Amino acid sequence: MVLALCVSSVQAQYHSLVWCPDNGDGTYTNPVINADYSDPDVCVGASGEDYYLTASSFQCVPGLPILHSKDLVNWEIINYALGNLYEGNETLLKHFSTPQHGAGVWAPSIRYHDGWYYIYWGDPDFGVFMVKTQDPTGKWEAPVCVIKGQGYIDTCPLWDDDGRCYLVNGWANSRSKFASVLTVREMSADGTKAIGEPVIVFDGNGTENRTCEGPKFYKREGWYWIMCPAGGVPTGFQLAMRSKSPYGPYEHKIVLAQGKTNINGPHQGGWVHTKYGEDWFLHFQDKEAYGRVVHLNPVDWSSGWPIMGKKGEPVTTYKKPKVSEAFMVNPVESDEFNGPTLGKQWQWHANYDEKYGTATAFGTYRIYTYKLSEQWKNFWEVPNMLLQKTPADEFVVTTKIRFTSKAEGQMGGLIMMGLDYSALVVKRVGKTFQLLQLTCKGADKGHAQTEQLLATLKPTAEDKIDYKPGIHEDIYLRLSVSHSKVKFAYSPDGKSFKDCGEEFQMKEGKWIGAKFGYVCVETDSKCDRGWLDADWIRVTR
Repeated sequence: MVLALCVSSVQAQYHSLVWCPDNGDGTYTNPVINADYSDPDVCVGASGEDYYLTASSFQCVPGLPILHSKDLVNWEIINYALGNLYEGNETLLKHFSTPQHGAGVWAPSIRYHDGWYYIYWGDPDFGVFMVKTQDPTGKWEAPVCVIKGQGYIDTCPLWDDDGRCYLVNGWANSRSKFASVLTVREMSADGTKAIGEPVIVFDGNGTENRTCEGPKFYKREGWYWIMCPAGGVPTGFQLAMRSKSPYGPYEHKIVLAQGKTNINGPHQGGWVHTKYGEDWFLHFQDKEAYGRVVHLNPVDWSSGWPIMGKKGEPVTTYKKPKVSEAFMVNPVESDEFNGPTLGKQWQWHANYDEKYGTATAFGTYRIYTYKLSEQWKNFWEVPNMLLQKTPADEFVVTTKIRFTSKAEGQMGGLIMMGLDYSALVVKRVGKTFQLLQLTCKGADKGHAQTEQLLATLKPTAEDKIDYKPGIHEDIYLRLSVSHSKVKFAYSPDGKSFKDCGEEFQMKEGKWIGAKFGYVCVETDSKCDRGWLDADWIRVTR
Protein backbone atom coordinates (compact mmCIF):
# COMPACT_ATOMS: atom_id res chain seq x y z
CA MET A 1 0.00 0.00 0.00
CA VAL A 2 1.12 3.55 -0.74
CA LEU A 3 0.91 5.75 2.34
CA ALA A 4 3.54 8.34 1.47
CA LEU A 5 2.95 12.05 0.96
CA CYS A 6 2.19 12.90 -2.67
CA VAL A 7 4.52 15.58 -4.04
CA SER A 8 3.59 17.56 -7.15
CA SER A 9 5.96 19.76 -9.08
CA VAL A 10 3.33 20.52 -11.71
CA GLN A 11 0.42 22.06 -9.82
CA ALA A 12 -0.15 22.90 -6.16
CA GLN A 13 -3.08 20.79 -5.02
CA TYR A 14 -4.20 19.02 -1.85
CA HIS A 15 -1.92 16.09 -1.05
CA SER A 16 -3.06 13.47 1.42
CA LEU A 17 -0.73 12.28 4.14
CA VAL A 18 -2.60 8.99 4.47
CA TRP A 19 -3.46 7.74 0.97
CA CYS A 20 -2.20 8.53 -2.52
CA PRO A 21 -2.86 6.06 -5.37
CA ASP A 22 -0.31 7.61 -7.74
CA ASN A 23 3.04 5.88 -7.27
CA GLY A 24 4.91 8.62 -9.10
CA ASP A 25 6.49 6.20 -11.59
CA GLY A 26 3.71 5.90 -14.16
CA THR A 27 1.74 3.36 -12.15
CA TYR A 28 -1.08 3.52 -9.63
CA THR A 29 -2.26 1.38 -6.73
CA ASN A 30 -5.93 0.66 -6.05
CA PRO A 31 -8.10 1.99 -4.59
CA VAL A 32 -7.78 5.25 -6.51
CA ILE A 33 -10.16 6.81 -3.96
CA ASN A 34 -9.83 5.11 -0.58
CA ALA A 35 -13.07 6.59 0.71
CA ASP A 36 -16.76 5.77 0.62
CA TYR A 37 -17.85 6.98 -2.82
CA SER A 38 -20.27 4.13 -3.28
CA ASP A 39 -21.96 3.31 -6.60
CA PRO A 40 -19.60 5.59 -8.57
CA ASP A 41 -20.25 6.69 -12.12
CA VAL A 42 -18.02 8.68 -14.43
CA CYS A 43 -18.20 10.56 -17.71
CA VAL A 44 -15.76 12.25 -20.07
CA GLY A 45 -16.21 16.02 -20.18
CA ALA A 46 -16.49 18.36 -23.13
CA SER A 47 -12.72 18.73 -23.52
CA GLY A 48 -12.18 14.98 -23.80
CA GLU A 49 -9.49 15.27 -21.14
CA ASP A 50 -11.56 15.98 -18.03
CA TYR A 51 -13.33 13.24 -16.12
CA TYR A 52 -16.20 13.82 -13.71
CA LEU A 53 -17.35 11.35 -11.08
CA THR A 54 -20.38 11.27 -8.83
CA ALA A 55 -21.62 8.73 -6.28
CA SER A 56 -24.45 7.88 -3.92
CA SER A 57 -24.95 10.41 -1.14
CA PHE A 58 -28.17 9.06 0.40
CA GLN A 59 -29.50 11.48 3.08
CA CYS A 60 -26.24 13.39 3.54
CA VAL A 61 -26.06 17.01 2.34
CA PRO A 62 -24.85 18.62 0.31
CA GLY A 63 -25.59 15.70 -2.01
CA LEU A 64 -24.26 14.29 -5.26
CA PRO A 65 -20.53 14.99 -4.86
CA ILE A 66 -18.70 16.01 -8.04
CA LEU A 67 -15.09 14.88 -8.31
CA HIS A 68 -12.71 15.82 -11.13
CA SER A 69 -9.67 14.08 -12.57
CA LYS A 70 -7.32 14.45 -15.51
CA ASP A 71 -6.13 10.84 -15.46
CA LEU A 72 -8.79 8.72 -13.64
CA VAL A 73 -6.25 8.15 -10.82
CA ASN A 74 -5.86 11.53 -9.11
CA TRP A 75 -9.20 12.94 -7.97
CA GLU A 76 -10.34 16.08 -6.16
CA ILE A 77 -13.73 17.17 -4.82
CA ILE A 78 -14.84 20.21 -6.82
CA ASN A 79 -18.56 20.62 -6.16
CA TYR A 80 -21.92 19.15 -5.19
CA ALA A 81 -24.87 19.01 -7.58
CA LEU A 82 -27.46 19.10 -4.79
CA GLY A 83 -27.97 21.31 -1.78
CA ASN A 84 -30.75 20.31 0.56
CA LEU A 85 -33.10 17.47 -0.42
CA TYR A 86 -35.21 18.57 -2.28
CA GLU A 87 -35.11 22.33 -2.65
CA GLY A 88 -38.29 23.67 -4.22
CA ASN A 89 -40.47 20.99 -2.63
CA GLU A 90 -41.49 22.00 0.90
CA THR A 91 -42.85 18.54 1.76
CA LEU A 92 -39.61 16.79 0.85
CA LEU A 93 -37.49 19.53 2.42
CA LYS A 94 -39.26 18.87 5.71
CA HIS A 95 -39.02 15.10 5.27
CA PHE A 96 -35.22 15.25 5.00
CA SER A 97 -34.83 17.79 7.83
CA THR A 98 -34.20 14.81 10.12
CA PRO A 99 -31.79 12.01 9.23
CA GLN A 100 -33.46 9.57 6.83
CA HIS A 101 -30.68 7.02 7.06
CA GLY A 102 -30.17 5.05 3.85
CA ALA A 103 -32.82 7.03 1.95
CA GLY A 104 -32.42 9.85 -0.57
CA VAL A 105 -29.92 9.66 -3.43
CA TRP A 106 -29.20 6.11 -4.68
CA ALA A 107 -26.67 5.12 -7.36
CA PRO A 108 -26.61 8.16 -9.66
CA SER A 109 -25.38 8.26 -13.25
CA ILE A 110 -23.55 11.20 -14.82
CA ARG A 111 -23.58 11.89 -18.57
CA TYR A 112 -22.42 14.60 -20.96
CA HIS A 113 -24.84 15.17 -23.86
CA ASP A 114 -25.24 18.02 -26.33
CA GLY A 115 -23.40 20.60 -24.21
CA TRP A 116 -25.01 19.62 -20.91
CA TYR A 117 -23.96 17.48 -17.94
CA TYR A 118 -26.80 15.39 -16.53
CA ILE A 119 -27.12 13.38 -13.34
CA TYR A 120 -30.00 10.94 -12.84
CA TRP A 121 -30.74 9.03 -9.68
CA GLY A 122 -33.47 7.01 -8.08
CA ASP A 123 -34.91 8.01 -4.72
CA PRO A 124 -36.58 4.76 -3.61
CA ASP A 125 -39.36 6.63 -1.79
CA PHE A 126 -40.16 9.41 -4.25
CA GLY A 127 -39.09 8.55 -7.78
CA VAL A 128 -36.51 9.31 -10.47
CA PHE A 129 -34.83 12.71 -10.40
CA MET A 130 -32.49 14.63 -12.70
CA VAL A 131 -30.26 17.69 -12.41
CA LYS A 132 -28.22 19.32 -15.16
CA THR A 133 -25.66 22.05 -15.80
CA GLN A 134 -23.31 23.32 -18.49
CA ASP A 135 -20.53 23.77 -15.94
CA PRO A 136 -19.88 20.96 -13.42
CA THR A 137 -17.97 23.37 -11.19
CA GLY A 138 -20.85 25.85 -11.04
CA LYS A 139 -24.52 25.90 -10.14
CA TRP A 140 -26.63 22.86 -11.06
CA GLU A 141 -30.28 23.44 -11.92
CA ALA A 142 -33.00 22.46 -9.46
CA PRO A 143 -33.92 18.76 -9.51
CA VAL A 144 -36.66 17.63 -11.88
CA CYS A 145 -38.86 14.68 -10.96
CA VAL A 146 -38.78 12.54 -14.11
CA ILE A 147 -40.88 9.67 -12.77
CA LYS A 148 -42.88 9.87 -9.55
CA GLY A 149 -43.31 6.75 -7.42
CA GLN A 150 -41.68 4.22 -5.10
CA GLY A 151 -39.09 1.54 -5.74
CA TYR A 152 -37.14 3.17 -8.58
CA ILE A 153 -33.38 3.01 -8.06
CA ASP A 154 -30.11 3.03 -9.98
CA THR A 155 -31.19 4.96 -13.07
CA CYS A 156 -29.15 5.71 -16.18
CA PRO A 157 -30.08 7.45 -19.45
CA LEU A 158 -28.89 6.73 -23.00
CA TRP A 159 -29.29 9.21 -25.85
CA ASP A 160 -29.33 7.21 -29.07
CA ASP A 161 -27.89 8.24 -32.44
CA ASP A 162 -31.32 9.34 -33.64
CA GLY A 163 -31.86 11.63 -30.62
CA ARG A 164 -34.27 9.33 -28.81
CA CYS A 165 -33.63 8.87 -25.09
CA TYR A 166 -33.97 5.71 -22.99
CA LEU A 167 -33.72 5.03 -19.27
CA VAL A 168 -32.68 1.82 -17.52
CA ASN A 169 -33.30 1.26 -13.82
CA GLY A 170 -33.25 -1.30 -11.05
CA TRP A 171 -35.81 -1.88 -8.31
CA ALA A 172 -35.60 -1.72 -4.50
CA ASN A 173 -37.13 -4.79 -2.91
CA SER A 174 -37.57 -2.83 0.34
CA ARG A 175 -40.16 -0.64 -1.40
CA SER A 176 -41.46 -2.55 -4.41
CA LYS A 177 -41.22 -6.07 -2.90
CA PHE A 178 -39.48 -7.36 -6.00
CA ALA A 179 -35.92 -6.97 -7.22
CA SER A 180 -33.22 -8.49 -9.43
CA VAL A 181 -34.81 -7.18 -12.61
CA LEU A 182 -33.80 -4.33 -14.92
CA THR A 183 -36.30 -2.32 -16.92
CA VAL A 184 -35.89 0.01 -19.92
CA ARG A 185 -38.35 2.68 -21.06
CA GLU A 186 -38.28 5.60 -23.47
CA MET A 187 -38.07 9.16 -22.22
CA SER A 188 -38.69 12.46 -23.94
CA ALA A 189 -35.74 13.64 -26.02
CA ASP A 190 -34.89 16.24 -23.40
CA GLY A 191 -34.80 13.54 -20.71
CA THR A 192 -37.35 15.22 -18.45
CA LYS A 193 -40.20 12.67 -18.46
CA ALA A 194 -41.04 9.10 -19.33
CA ILE A 195 -43.06 8.66 -22.53
CA GLY A 196 -42.92 4.86 -22.81
CA GLU A 197 -43.88 1.90 -20.66
CA PRO A 198 -41.18 -0.09 -18.83
CA VAL A 199 -39.93 -3.35 -20.33
CA ILE A 200 -38.10 -5.99 -18.27
CA VAL A 201 -34.89 -6.62 -20.19
CA PHE A 202 -33.05 -8.78 -17.65
CA ASP A 203 -34.17 -11.06 -14.81
CA GLY A 204 -31.64 -12.38 -12.31
CA ASN A 205 -34.16 -14.08 -10.04
CA GLY A 206 -33.38 -17.69 -9.24
CA THR A 207 -29.90 -17.50 -10.78
CA GLU A 208 -26.37 -16.54 -9.78
CA ASN A 209 -27.30 -13.09 -11.11
CA ARG A 210 -29.51 -12.29 -8.14
CA THR A 211 -29.36 -8.69 -6.91
CA CYS A 212 -28.72 -7.38 -10.42
CA GLU A 213 -28.93 -3.61 -10.03
CA GLY A 214 -26.86 -0.48 -10.61
CA PRO A 215 -27.14 -0.64 -14.44
CA LYS A 216 -25.27 1.73 -16.74
CA PHE A 217 -26.45 2.19 -20.35
CA TYR A 218 -24.10 2.60 -23.35
CA LYS A 219 -23.98 2.17 -27.11
CA ARG A 220 -20.88 0.90 -28.91
CA GLU A 221 -20.43 -0.15 -32.53
CA GLY A 222 -24.15 -0.71 -33.08
CA TRP A 223 -24.66 -2.68 -29.86
CA TYR A 224 -26.66 -1.52 -26.85
CA TRP A 225 -24.75 -2.36 -23.69
CA ILE A 226 -25.99 -2.58 -20.11
CA MET A 227 -23.28 -3.07 -17.52
CA CYS A 228 -24.46 -3.98 -14.05
CA PRO A 229 -23.44 -5.75 -10.85
CA ALA A 230 -25.00 -8.94 -9.57
CA GLY A 231 -24.47 -11.46 -6.81
CA GLY A 232 -24.66 -9.17 -3.77
CA VAL A 233 -22.78 -6.10 -2.53
CA PRO A 234 -19.73 -7.61 -0.76
CA THR A 235 -19.64 -10.83 -2.77
CA GLY A 236 -20.81 -9.97 -6.27
CA PHE A 237 -19.33 -9.52 -9.74
CA GLN A 238 -19.75 -7.36 -12.82
CA LEU A 239 -21.98 -8.32 -15.74
CA ALA A 240 -21.97 -6.92 -19.28
CA MET A 241 -24.93 -7.56 -21.55
CA ARG A 242 -25.55 -6.63 -25.17
CA SER A 243 -28.38 -6.42 -27.65
CA LYS A 244 -29.18 -4.90 -31.04
CA SER A 245 -32.26 -3.27 -29.50
CA PRO A 246 -32.53 -1.15 -26.33
CA TYR A 247 -35.40 -3.43 -25.30
CA GLY A 248 -33.40 -6.66 -25.68
CA PRO A 249 -33.23 -9.54 -25.51
CA TYR A 250 -29.73 -9.24 -24.03
CA GLU A 251 -27.01 -11.86 -23.89
CA HIS A 252 -24.73 -11.51 -20.89
CA LYS A 253 -21.30 -12.42 -19.57
CA ILE A 254 -19.37 -11.99 -16.31
CA VAL A 255 -16.56 -9.57 -17.13
CA LEU A 256 -15.04 -8.89 -13.69
CA ALA A 257 -14.93 -11.01 -10.52
CA GLN A 258 -12.73 -11.44 -7.45
CA GLY A 259 -11.15 -14.64 -8.71
CA LYS A 260 -7.90 -15.37 -6.89
CA THR A 261 -7.42 -11.79 -5.72
CA ASN A 262 -8.18 -10.33 -2.29
CA ILE A 263 -10.46 -7.66 -3.80
CA ASN A 264 -13.96 -8.77 -2.92
CA GLY A 265 -17.10 -7.84 -4.84
CA PRO A 266 -15.51 -5.74 -7.59
CA HIS A 267 -18.49 -4.23 -9.41
CA GLN A 268 -20.97 -1.38 -10.00
CA GLY A 269 -19.41 1.58 -11.70
CA GLY A 270 -18.83 3.36 -14.97
CA TRP A 271 -16.97 2.66 -18.21
CA VAL A 272 -15.09 5.40 -20.07
CA HIS A 273 -13.43 5.44 -23.49
CA THR A 274 -10.63 8.02 -23.57
CA LYS A 275 -9.51 10.25 -26.44
CA TYR A 276 -6.32 8.18 -26.50
CA GLY A 277 -8.24 5.03 -27.40
CA GLU A 278 -8.07 3.40 -23.97
CA ASP A 279 -10.95 1.90 -22.00
CA TRP A 280 -11.29 1.93 -18.22
CA PHE A 281 -13.81 0.91 -15.59
CA LEU A 282 -14.26 2.63 -12.21
CA HIS A 283 -16.12 0.57 -9.61
CA PHE A 284 -16.39 -0.02 -5.89
CA GLN A 285 -15.14 -2.57 -3.39
CA ASP A 286 -17.07 -3.01 -0.14
CA LYS A 287 -14.73 -2.57 2.85
CA GLU A 288 -17.35 -2.85 5.59
CA ALA A 289 -16.83 -0.08 8.17
CA TYR A 290 -14.77 1.97 5.70
CA GLY A 291 -17.59 1.89 3.15
CA ARG A 292 -17.31 1.26 -0.58
CA VAL A 293 -14.03 2.52 -2.02
CA VAL A 294 -13.24 3.22 -5.68
CA HIS A 295 -11.01 1.05 -7.91
CA LEU A 296 -9.82 1.59 -11.47
CA ASN A 297 -9.40 -1.32 -13.90
CA PRO A 298 -8.41 -1.47 -17.57
CA VAL A 299 -10.95 -2.80 -20.09
CA ASP A 300 -10.09 -5.06 -23.04
CA TRP A 301 -12.63 -5.16 -25.90
CA SER A 302 -10.63 -7.44 -28.22
CA SER A 303 -13.02 -10.38 -27.72
CA GLY A 304 -16.07 -8.23 -28.43
CA TRP A 305 -16.82 -8.10 -24.71
CA PRO A 306 -15.48 -5.61 -22.12
CA ILE A 307 -13.20 -7.92 -20.15
CA MET A 308 -12.05 -5.91 -17.14
CA GLY A 309 -8.89 -5.94 -15.05
CA LYS A 310 -6.37 -8.65 -15.88
CA LYS A 311 -8.33 -11.35 -17.72
CA GLY A 312 -11.42 -10.59 -15.68
CA GLU A 313 -9.77 -10.21 -12.26
CA PRO A 314 -9.15 -6.82 -10.62
CA VAL A 315 -5.65 -5.35 -10.60
CA THR A 316 -3.89 -3.95 -7.55
CA THR A 317 -1.09 -2.01 -9.26
CA TYR A 318 -1.17 -1.07 -12.94
CA LYS A 319 0.12 1.49 -15.44
CA LYS A 320 -1.73 4.80 -15.44
CA PRO A 321 -3.99 5.91 -18.31
CA LYS A 322 -2.45 7.98 -21.10
CA VAL A 323 -2.87 11.74 -20.64
CA SER A 324 -1.55 14.98 -22.09
CA GLU A 325 -0.99 16.43 -18.63
CA ALA A 326 -1.29 15.11 -15.11
CA PHE A 327 -0.76 16.22 -11.55
CA MET A 328 -1.04 14.53 -8.20
CA VAL A 329 -4.05 15.56 -6.14
CA ASN A 330 -6.28 13.89 -3.55
CA PRO A 331 -9.69 14.54 -2.03
CA VAL A 332 -9.46 17.11 0.77
CA GLU A 333 -9.45 15.82 4.38
CA SER A 334 -7.81 18.37 6.72
CA ASP A 335 -9.38 21.80 7.24
CA GLU A 336 -8.06 24.99 8.83
CA PHE A 337 -11.56 26.58 8.74
CA ASN A 338 -10.11 29.88 7.54
CA GLY A 339 -12.54 30.50 4.67
CA PRO A 340 -16.08 31.90 4.51
CA THR A 341 -17.49 28.61 3.21
CA LEU A 342 -17.38 25.07 4.49
CA GLY A 343 -14.79 22.70 3.00
CA LYS A 344 -16.06 20.33 0.33
CA GLN A 345 -15.20 17.22 2.37
CA TRP A 346 -17.96 17.98 4.87
CA GLN A 347 -21.59 16.85 4.87
CA TRP A 348 -24.42 17.24 7.34
CA HIS A 349 -26.44 14.19 8.34
CA ALA A 350 -29.71 15.81 7.20
CA ASN A 351 -30.90 18.96 5.44
CA TYR A 352 -28.88 21.96 6.58
CA ASP A 353 -30.37 24.64 8.80
CA GLU A 354 -28.33 27.78 9.51
CA LYS A 355 -28.92 27.22 13.23
CA TYR A 356 -26.74 24.10 12.95
CA GLY A 357 -23.60 26.10 12.34
CA THR A 358 -21.75 28.52 10.12
CA ALA A 359 -18.32 29.82 9.22
CA THR A 360 -16.96 32.72 11.27
CA ALA A 361 -14.64 35.65 10.54
CA PHE A 362 -12.31 34.36 13.28
CA GLY A 363 -10.71 31.38 11.53
CA THR A 364 -13.11 28.88 13.05
CA TYR A 365 -16.25 26.99 12.12
CA ARG A 366 -19.04 27.24 14.70
CA ILE A 367 -21.48 24.39 15.38
CA TYR A 368 -24.37 25.15 17.73
CA THR A 369 -25.84 22.63 20.15
CA TYR A 370 -28.78 20.70 18.74
CA LYS A 371 -31.65 20.32 21.18
CA LEU A 372 -32.37 16.63 21.76
CA SER A 373 -35.95 15.49 22.32
CA GLU A 374 -37.09 14.36 25.75
CA GLN A 375 -37.22 10.78 24.46
CA TRP A 376 -33.66 10.69 23.08
CA LYS A 377 -31.54 7.60 23.67
CA ASN A 378 -28.62 8.19 21.34
CA PHE A 379 -27.35 10.39 18.52
CA TRP A 380 -28.95 8.47 15.62
CA GLU A 381 -31.52 11.19 14.93
CA VAL A 382 -29.17 14.17 15.35
CA PRO A 383 -29.14 16.13 12.05
CA ASN A 384 -26.38 18.67 12.78
CA MET A 385 -23.46 16.25 12.93
CA LEU A 386 -20.78 17.62 10.61
CA LEU A 387 -18.99 14.59 9.18
CA GLN A 388 -16.64 13.41 6.46
CA LYS A 389 -15.65 10.05 4.97
CA THR A 390 -12.76 7.97 6.28
CA PRO A 391 -9.78 8.48 3.90
CA ALA A 392 -7.64 5.40 4.50
CA ASP A 393 -7.32 2.17 6.45
CA GLU A 394 -5.02 3.86 8.97
CA PHE A 395 -5.06 7.54 9.92
CA VAL A 396 -5.03 9.99 12.84
CA VAL A 397 -7.45 12.90 13.27
CA THR A 398 -6.53 15.77 15.58
CA THR A 399 -8.70 18.82 16.17
CA LYS A 400 -8.41 21.98 18.24
CA ILE A 401 -11.75 23.20 19.59
CA ARG A 402 -13.23 25.65 22.04
CA PHE A 403 -16.49 24.48 23.56
CA THR A 404 -18.71 27.20 24.95
CA SER A 405 -21.51 26.28 27.31
CA LYS A 406 -24.40 28.46 28.41
CA ALA A 407 -26.23 25.80 30.42
CA GLU A 408 -25.96 22.48 32.21
CA GLY A 409 -25.61 19.35 30.10
CA GLN A 410 -24.42 20.95 26.87
CA MET A 411 -21.74 18.85 25.17
CA GLY A 412 -19.61 18.68 22.05
CA GLY A 413 -16.63 16.91 20.58
CA LEU A 414 -15.28 14.39 18.10
CA ILE A 415 -17.27 11.35 16.91
CA MET A 416 -16.89 8.25 14.74
CA MET A 417 -20.45 7.69 13.56
CA GLY A 418 -22.17 4.59 12.18
CA LEU A 419 -24.73 2.00 13.21
CA ASP A 420 -22.49 1.90 16.28
CA TYR A 421 -20.67 5.04 17.35
CA SER A 422 -18.22 6.39 19.87
CA ALA A 423 -17.50 10.03 20.72
CA LEU A 424 -15.01 11.95 22.86
CA VAL A 425 -16.85 15.00 24.21
CA VAL A 426 -16.69 17.67 26.86
CA LYS A 427 -19.92 18.13 28.83
CA ARG A 428 -20.82 20.88 31.25
CA VAL A 429 -21.60 19.71 34.77
CA GLY A 430 -22.08 22.59 37.17
CA LYS A 431 -19.16 24.98 36.80
CA THR A 432 -16.82 22.35 35.36
CA PHE A 433 -16.55 20.17 32.29
CA GLN A 434 -16.42 16.40 32.17
CA LEU A 435 -14.45 14.62 29.47
CA LEU A 436 -16.59 11.64 28.45
CA GLN A 437 -16.51 8.73 26.04
CA LEU A 438 -20.02 8.15 24.76
CA THR A 439 -20.54 4.82 23.00
CA CYS A 440 -23.60 3.21 21.48
CA LYS A 441 -23.95 -0.21 19.92
CA GLY A 442 -27.08 -0.54 17.80
CA ALA A 443 -27.85 3.15 17.54
CA ASP A 444 -30.16 2.42 14.62
CA LYS A 445 -32.15 0.08 16.85
CA GLY A 446 -32.72 2.73 19.50
CA HIS A 447 -30.26 1.32 22.03
CA ALA A 448 -29.10 3.70 24.75
CA GLN A 449 -25.55 4.97 24.75
CA THR A 450 -23.12 4.33 27.57
CA GLU A 451 -21.08 7.04 29.28
CA GLN A 452 -17.55 6.72 30.65
CA LEU A 453 -16.06 9.54 32.72
CA LEU A 454 -12.45 10.10 31.69
CA ALA A 455 -11.49 13.36 33.41
CA THR A 456 -12.89 16.44 35.11
CA LEU A 457 -11.67 19.68 33.55
CA LYS A 458 -11.68 23.23 34.86
CA PRO A 459 -12.90 25.81 32.36
CA THR A 460 -10.06 27.51 30.51
CA ALA A 461 -12.05 30.76 30.39
CA GLU A 462 -15.22 32.27 31.87
CA ASP A 463 -17.34 35.21 30.76
CA LYS A 464 -17.17 38.07 33.25
CA ILE A 465 -20.38 39.83 32.32
CA ASP A 466 -23.62 39.12 34.17
CA TYR A 467 -25.85 38.65 31.08
CA LYS A 468 -26.05 34.93 30.30
CA PRO A 469 -22.36 34.23 30.84
CA GLY A 470 -20.75 31.16 29.36
CA ILE A 471 -17.84 29.00 30.37
CA HIS A 472 -15.32 27.74 27.85
CA GLU A 473 -13.07 24.74 27.39
CA ASP A 474 -10.11 24.91 25.02
CA ILE A 475 -8.94 21.39 24.24
CA TYR A 476 -7.32 19.20 21.60
CA LEU A 477 -9.10 15.95 20.76
CA ARG A 478 -7.72 13.05 18.77
CA LEU A 479 -8.92 9.79 17.30
CA SER A 480 -6.64 7.19 15.73
CA VAL A 481 -7.88 4.50 13.33
CA SER A 482 -6.19 1.20 12.50
CA HIS A 483 -7.78 -2.03 11.27
CA SER A 484 -11.23 -0.39 11.73
CA LYS A 485 -10.60 0.21 15.44
CA VAL A 486 -10.65 3.65 17.06
CA LYS A 487 -8.59 4.93 19.99
CA PHE A 488 -9.06 8.36 21.60
CA ALA A 489 -6.68 10.85 23.20
CA TYR A 490 -6.78 14.44 24.44
CA SER A 491 -4.42 17.26 25.31
CA PRO A 492 -4.77 20.65 27.03
CA ASP A 493 -1.95 22.18 25.00
CA GLY A 494 -1.69 20.20 21.74
CA LYS A 495 1.79 18.96 22.66
CA SER A 496 1.37 16.09 25.09
CA PHE A 497 -1.58 13.77 24.42
CA LYS A 498 -3.04 11.35 26.94
CA ASP A 499 -4.72 8.16 25.71
CA CYS A 500 -8.20 7.76 27.14
CA GLY A 501 -11.29 5.60 26.98
CA GLU A 502 -11.81 2.17 25.51
CA GLU A 503 -10.95 0.97 22.02
CA PHE A 504 -13.97 1.12 19.72
CA GLN A 505 -14.78 -1.16 16.80
CA MET A 506 -16.01 0.95 13.89
CA LYS A 507 -19.30 0.06 12.25
CA GLU A 508 -20.66 1.23 8.90
CA GLY A 509 -23.78 3.37 8.72
CA LYS A 510 -26.94 2.66 6.74
CA TRP A 511 -25.58 2.08 3.19
CA ILE A 512 -22.61 4.33 4.00
CA GLY A 513 -19.25 3.86 5.65
CA ALA A 514 -18.49 5.14 9.12
CA LYS A 515 -17.85 8.90 9.15
CA PHE A 516 -15.92 11.11 11.55
CA GLY A 517 -16.38 14.71 12.57
CA TYR A 518 -18.20 16.83 15.11
CA VAL A 519 -21.21 16.33 17.37
CA CYS A 520 -22.69 19.16 19.44
CA VAL A 521 -25.92 18.64 21.43
CA GLU A 522 -27.86 19.50 24.58
CA THR A 523 -30.92 18.29 26.48
CA ASP A 524 -32.45 21.56 27.75
CA SER A 525 -35.21 22.75 25.41
CA LYS A 526 -35.42 26.25 26.88
CA CYS A 527 -31.87 27.45 27.46
CA ASP A 528 -29.68 29.42 25.07
CA ARG A 529 -27.59 27.23 22.81
CA GLY A 530 -23.96 26.49 23.46
CA TRP A 531 -21.48 25.99 20.64
CA LEU A 532 -18.34 24.33 19.44
CA ASP A 533 -15.78 26.45 17.61
CA ALA A 534 -13.54 24.20 15.51
CA ASP A 535 -10.20 25.96 14.97
CA TRP A 536 -8.73 23.24 12.74
CA ILE A 537 -8.80 19.52 12.03
CA ARG A 538 -5.80 17.66 10.58
CA VAL A 539 -5.63 14.16 9.15
CA THR A 540 -2.20 12.55 9.36
CA ARG A 541 -0.54 9.17 9.62
